[in-house]
Amino acid sequence: MVERGLTVRKIVIAGVLGAIAILLGVTRIGYIPVPTPAGNATIMHIPVIIGAIMEGWGVGMIIGLIFGVSSFLNATVVLFKDPLVAILPRLLIGVFAYITYVGLKNFNQYVAIGMAGFVGSLSNTILVMTMAVVQNYLVPGAAIAVVLTQGIPEAIVSVIVTLAVVTTWKKLGPSGKQKSKIS
Repeated sequence: MVERGLTVRKIVIAGVLGAIAILLGVTRIGYIPVPTPAGNATIMHIPVIIGAIMEGWGVGMIIGLIFGVSSFLNATVVLFKDPLVAILPRLLIGVFAYITYVGLKNFNQYVAIGMAGFVGSLSNTILVMTMAVVQNYLVPGAAIAVVLTQGIPEAIVSVIVTLAVVTTWKKLGPSGKQKSKIS
């Protein structure tokens, strides 16, 4: 799982997906108000997961930082005004998604992409809720309720969107292998 340095491609992908994350945050499209202690469901983690799958955990961390800062700056719930809750867990979304993808990609690309979307999304919810409990913003029962009622649906949406975007980007065929390029 050794990642090569920051290439022009990685910088461009991080920039484009980071811009999408900023747009989702500024327009509030990435935050869906829900009546849970977390206050909002989110799709902000999806560009992080896509970046990690496409270009590695480092790119995922860069986009995760953008997501975390956006969450911190746009906080409507007190627990997200704490950088340990809003920013720190978001740095790890891409790491977990990348490790999952790399671990499964030789088995089946579709399964690897879908599971990376699921694990990346759920890692966001679990890590944020864990930090909220550690920082005494939530009791464990409330955090578990958020993981179950909000985290699982977010993870399912993440699987669908991540599969659609990454398989198109990678031009995967029915076999799950990249189609050969005809020049």
